[in-house]
Amino acid sequence: MPAAAQSEGPAQAGREAPEEESAPPAPVAVEPPPAPVPDSLDDLIPESALANPEGWAAGGVEGAPPPEVPGQPLADDALAAGAAPPPPDPSLDAVFADFALEDIAPLPSDPEAEALAAIEAPVLGTLPELAETRVSSTLVLALPAAPEAFPEKEDFVDRFRDLSTLRELDDGEEAAPQVAARARADEELLGDILRTYGYYSGEVVRQLSGGRREGVAAAQAPDASETDAEAAAREPSVRFDIIPGPRYAFGRIDLGALPLLREPDATKLTDAFGIRTGDPLYADRIVEQELELRVALGETGYPFAEVGEPELLIDHARTEGDLKIDVQPKGKYVFGGVVSNDPRFLSSRHLGRIARFDPGDVYQQSLETDLRRAILATGLVSSVTLTPRETKPPVGDQPGEVAIDVALERAPVRTIAGAIGYGSEDGFKLEGRWEHRNLFPPEGALRLRGIIGTREALASVGVRRNNFRGRDQVLTADLYASDINTLAVDSRGFGLRTAFEKVSNLLFQKPLSFQVGGELLYTDERNRRARSAPVVQPRRAYLIGGLFGSVTLDGSDDLLDPTKGYRATLFLAPEVSRSQGTQSFYLRAQGDASYYKSFGGVTLAGRVRAATIQGAEIEDVAPSRRLYAGGGASVRGYGFQGVGPRDAVGNPTGGASLVEAAIEARIPTPLFGGAVEVVPFVDAGSVSRGSTPDFGTIRYGAGVGLRYKTSFGPIRVDVAAPLNPTTFDSPVVVYVSLGQAF
Repeated sequence: MPAAAQSEGPAQAGREAPEEESAPPAPVAVEPPPAPVPDSLDDLIPESALANPEGWAAGGVEGAPPPEVPGQPLADDALAAGAAPPPPDPSLDAVFADFALEDIAPLPSDPEAEALAAIEAPVLGTLPELAETRVSSTLVLALPAAPEAFPEKEDFVDRFRDLSTLRELDDGEEAAPQVAARARADEELLGDILRTYGYYSGEVVRQLSGGRREGVAAAQAPDASETDAEAAAREPSVRFDIIPGPRYAFGRIDLGALPLLREPDATKLTDAFGIRTGDPLYADRIVEQELELRVALGETGYPFAEVGEPELLIDHARTEGDLKIDVQPKGKYVFGGVVSNDPRFLSSRHLGRIARFDPGDVYQQSLETDLRRAILATGLVSSVTLTPRETKPPVGDQPGEVAIDVALERAPVRTIAGAIGYGSEDGFKLEGRWEHRNLFPPEGALRLRGIIGTREALASVGVRRNNFRGRDQVLTADLYASDINTLAVDSRGFGLRTAFEKVSNLLFQKPLSFQVGGELLYTDERNRRARSAPVVQPRRAYLIGGLFGSVTLDGSDDLLDPTKGYRATLFLAPEVSRSQGTQSFYLRAQGDASYYKSFGGVTLAGRVRAATIQGAEIEDVAPSRRLYAGGGASVRGYGFQGVGPRDAVGNPTGGASLVEAAIEARIPTPLFGGAVEVVPFVDAGSVSRGSTPDFGTIRYGAGVGLRYKTSFGPIRVDVAAPLNPTTFDSPVVVYVSLGQAF
């Protein structure tokens, strides 16, 4: 053996060996040439495998270990069976003679390892039973079936429906490739919504199923024998299993310097924030209550308060979230003066009168905003900015003082306007108006107005001062000349009318408003002649002077579209009239009341009106001052002033007493996003010649209307017919106006 020869060589060194005893030369090992690298996997398959695959496979692979022979133990098995082990090799003793193991010191204890070892393995609870909620044809949510496991389930599903990207997909092949991508987005969305409702350890499991076949089969038309169920199974669908877990609660609440305020402000503002330790941790509530806190600070006298962004720290061990909002109130203040940057246009004194606060009142953000809206409502400015400015800092318990700086920009103050129209009551009408809204600062307007129409001609010059010595107080004076023809009266005259009133408007609806004034009028008039009357009535001149006043109590919830509450108005007008040498004193009085009640979405509204003229015979009262009914604000189904007493030949005479009643239902519809209402109504009215109603003739009208709701009030269109008409009444009358009938 070559190994033996190599081991004997050193022992024979130094002596000569006989030639015949010399060792034969050791054979030289020759390495075989490297095997060629195959170009492909097919080159690895020998020809014998192609000719006889089964025989080639049975022959095995060259160089592989021999197969085990059943019943013959291997070497390791022989040792295990008790066979004698091979003798030890003496040469190994010399190798390890000088090798000795040193004592190994024990490793120091690891506190972290000990702490981890002390943690008990978590006990996994059972998963809640889930119930499916189908959101769309391809989207299903599986949520806890027990209501107490997920109390916010309905709100959760509604919010997901509004935000889901999968739900927006249409059915069809073109939508299938997008399902997987959108499913991942919806999975993240569901997690975000869970956290919004306080479930910070919740899980969302996404499952995709179905899907259209790929490759050539997908391009082919489906088999005619395919059932609907099989076709539905091929449609892509997504199911999300929602496991909310425990709902987290608010832990510590840190509101910065807010608790350091003096009482009662500290408690009042903390209560306004409203979130308490232990409340469910709803993210929406943080946003809502932060806004409430900002508003409360502004309403309690802290115009310069700063409220930081909310910071929420979630502690999963406590299943709580600690909330921190850095609130810096920065001192309490009261109102000082109002300062205008353009005093010649709108003075500081005038703006102070418009304001609904007085110097010394506790600062309120809402009152500052109200002043801004009131300045814009004058129509004299194009923009306005209000800025609180510290004029005196707080000292101890005494609040500071802020002035309200008003920076305004003038708007054009001259207006030219016109209108043209036609109505079944008024016929053709053309109206023009020119106005200078600040000719006599502040807010002193000059107005020129003219009307030409079928039933009316008017020319007037008027002056008007808005916010006269106070908010929403108006002083007016009008000099006019008119020629008016209604269904009952034909009058020509001129006069002067002045009034001072406290008005209720869209900006500030008041529970109490009033009007007082006086009028001086010369008029030449008569009652209109009926078509069947043979003789035209003679004209008669009247000189009338009088005072008037009214007061309105308003307990309704909206000026133009009330749905609940009431309104009541009382009007009184003592007058003196002189005609043909006869002088008469009388009192015109009228009372109106309306009531509104909602039943679900339907509003039921009703009204009554009663009026009388006391102190004079009807013939001594000018026809234009007598009482009539009919029209869009009276008994619908009849023309304006179309209801009243008539003489023997049918001429209208007017009356000295009046009673009206109306009822209507305002029913919402889904048209135009709920902006359209259908309003059926029934009206009734009676006018008597005497000052006390006798109800000798009662006229009824009925119809249906539409209301289209806008930001400035409903637009009204009513179509009505008289139920017991006379020969002088039209079969159908249409009314168009802004606001409800009453």
